[in-house]
Amino acid sequence: MQENNFLSGQIARELDFYRVRDEIALNAVSEETQEYIQQREASCDIETIRSLKKAGREWCTYLNSTRPAAISPWPQVNDLFEQLDVEGAQLLQDQIYALGLFAFSCEKAADSITSASMEFEIPELYKTVKDMPSLKNPHTEIFRILNQDGSVKDLPQIREIKNKISALRKEIENAIRKYTSDSAFSGILQSQVPAFKADRELIAVKASCRNQINGIIHEVSASGQTVYIEPLEAVQAGNALIQEEFNLESQLRLIFKELTAKLSPYKNDFITCFNKMLFLDSTLAAARQLIKTSGVFAEECDMTKEPPRIAAARHPLLKEKAVPVDINFMGQKRVLIITGPNTGGKTVTLKTIALFCLLNQAGFPLPAAEGTRLPYFDSVFADIGDEQSIDQSLSTFSAHMKKMAEMTKYAGEKSLVLLDELGSGTDPQEGSAIAMAVLDNLIEKKAFVIATTHHGVLKNYGYTNPYCINASVEFNQDNLSPTYRLLMGVPGESHAIDIAVNAGLEEEIISKARNYISTQQSDVSTLIKGLTAKHEELDQLLKEENIKNSELMIKSHKLHSRENNLLEREIEIKKKERSQNSDFVKETRSRLENLVRELREGEITREKTLGVKDFISQLNSQIEEQEENIKLQKKNLEEEKLKAEREEEEISSNGIRLSKLKGAHASNKKTSKKTSNKDALKNAQPQTYSSLPENKKKKEEKRIVLAEGMEVLAGKEKRKGTLVRKINSDTWSVQFGFLKMNVKENALVPVNIEKSIVSSKADYVLEKSSSESDEAPKYELRLLGMRYEEAIKALKKQLDLCAIYNFKNFSIIHGKGNGILQQAVHDLLSNYPGVKNFSFALPEAGGTGKTYVELD
Repeated sequence: MQENNFLSGQIARELDFYRVRDEIALNAVSEETQEYIQQREASCDIETIRSLKKAGREWCTYLNSTRPAAISPWPQVNDLFEQLDVEGAQLLQDQIYALGLFAFSCEKAADSITSASMEFEIPELYKTVKDMPSLKNPHTEIFRILNQDGSVKDLPQIREIKNKISALRKEIENAIRKYTSDSAFSGILQSQVPAFKADRELIAVKASCRNQINGIIHEVSASGQTVYIEPLEAVQAGNALIQEEFNLESQLRLIFKELTAKLSPYKNDFITCFNKMLFLDSTLAAARQLIKTSGVFAEECDMTKEPPRIAAARHPLLKEKAVPVDINFMGQKRVLIITGPNTGGKTVTLKTIALFCLLNQAGFPLPAAEGTRLPYFDSVFADIGDEQSIDQSLSTFSAHMKKMAEMTKYAGEKSLVLLDELGSGTDPQEGSAIAMAVLDNLIEKKAFVIATTHHGVLKNYGYTNPYCINASVEFNQDNLSPTYRLLMGVPGESHAIDIAVNAGLEEEIISKARNYISTQQSDVSTLIKGLTAKHEELDQLLKEENIKNSELMIKSHKLHSRENNLLEREIEIKKKERSQNSDFVKETRSRLENLVRELREGEITREKTLGVKDFISQLNSQIEEQEENIKLQKKNLEEEKLKAEREEEEISSNGIRLSKLKGAHASNKKTSKKTSNKDALKNAQPQTYSSLPENKKKKEEKRIVLAEGMEVLAGKEKRKGTLVRKINSDTWSVQFGFLKMNVKENALVPVNIEKSIVSSKADYVLEKSSSESDEAPKYELRLLGMRYEEAIKALKKQLDLCAIYNFKNFSIIHGKGNGILQQAVHDLLSNYPGVKNFSFALPEAGGTGKTYVELD
């Protein structure tokens, strides 16, 4: 990361940045990553900071899942990469093993993150491993030579040498055992246990008996009582063993040299993967710190649009002792002046804010709550005058002035300036004057300033300057101790006398001190106390108001959800009702057609009459059943609506206005009551002329006159017929096909009049030519008695109407006769587009005198 001298060094040390950084480093898997984190400084590289924080958030998602650890530890490998580039170089066994473990960790991390990316969103981590070159080939080469524990495998090149070494060691062991296990030598041996000196196996012999064993003396004890002898039988085997071990070492060096040469082309891949793994492991360490401290990664903050905010801030080094502090800056306020008693937490608050800024710009999490947002600074200046952070030599007034001179010289719009105990160290009046002048200069430079002070003049400066805001650390008057809470917008008292009383200062001294306080100062103190009380009262009211608003918002959300559910249920009921009506109409139409066909094609018998009655009875039962179901559903729906309205009234009474689709609901209420199928069948009447309103009827009487040959609709069934002649004043003879019937005049409506009545009630008028009197296709087209041309014209018209109304099936009665009409009908159907199939009826249904037609 890009290092900035104004964000590191002494300033970072004073703010305890390095102590917190070292604590975060302990969460890393690898020692190399720990060293890498311990070298990180706060940066101005915004893109790098964003990448670190984004990866940290994604690691939190990973850690909160049930997936296994993604990164395995690896030994130190960074110093080995350069050796891969040296011609003829040979890595040692443990160095090669370290590279193997590193390659394994890289492959595991890539596989784990790639797999996890299919389960949840971790784009930054996935991008990192996607850009990592594969180390699968180096991993395979290394563990072709080494076992998983780092030992060398039983390779063919060294198998014979290792067998010789094993045999020689066995020979030496037998030679030594010859003396230690034979009772004949027990008197001359100091110990039955062999001794190892300079990688040689020896026997301990009494000095007085040294000549009884042939061998080489390697050592004599300090007392001179024991000599360590290597028997001659073991000497030769030992020398051979040393030679074979040398041969083994030489062969292994050759193997490792060849392996190093094979790994050399992967040097750049190792370096790239190393940098990626440092990024992954360091961001994983930050995520673990976030979870451990219940912290967050700060959101970005543009101070031109919104002020910074720190929610429930806790200093990282105070651990569980820390008291959460909310710091809410205000728009256009760039100077925060904190006042209050000593030991009240002013300096801790100041250092916490600055420390959070450094941690944020190092990509580390903050021990704070969600909603924390901080801007990016390019420099931090601090004048912290407590003994814990600044050397004694810097506590003088001149040292303060030296630091302020540096601040006013280098500070800018993106600078954070910390001023602890501003105006102290000299005469209060002069110190306050200098402090205000410095603040004026920093405000002109648009720096972000946080200052602590005890001077009342600076409290007033904070009130009068539009770019400043006062804050105070709260003090408990009951137990004379600080609460460490920060009160924004209210200056604080120093409470020096109260603290002195609590510290045990004599009452007489306290009394004199109170007398020295001027009346004006007392008034200011009283004013501050009143402001503090009002602030606490307002804060409590705001909390209560927020709780109420939250509860009302939850109720509002629930009510809206219920309204949506009710609307969906209402729509579903209507859909279901329409579907049931459609199915009902289709089924009834089919059954009715069959009954009509049976009645027309034969005599009306008792069985047929009973069949019709049974059909009507079943029809009524089905309708009643449907209506009962719909009524039950509507009743439940109305109950739910009533309950929702009551909740709405309750919420409205609390001052919450709900935006509802009242227009939609109102229209639903108007149309919710529908005429049932049963009522429709019972109350359905033909729209006859006599049923018109009286005024309408009188107008129609003036211009409508029934005449012979006029086409009319008769009766409730609206059967179409032709007027033949008038029998008397109120009765007409009407021709219905081959049947003549006498019908009352008030039951007759001319076809054209009927159409005009229906059209007048609609929202639109469909204009038709006079030749289109039959506007719908017929279920049964009767051509009997027609001439050839008339029959063909009627059939063509029927087919056209079927195409318009999507009518799929009908029948044609053409009779048998000489077969001329029958042949003409079949010829037309054969050549007419859209006819899918046609066939004669069954013998009992008309046979060859009737044709059934099926359309596409």
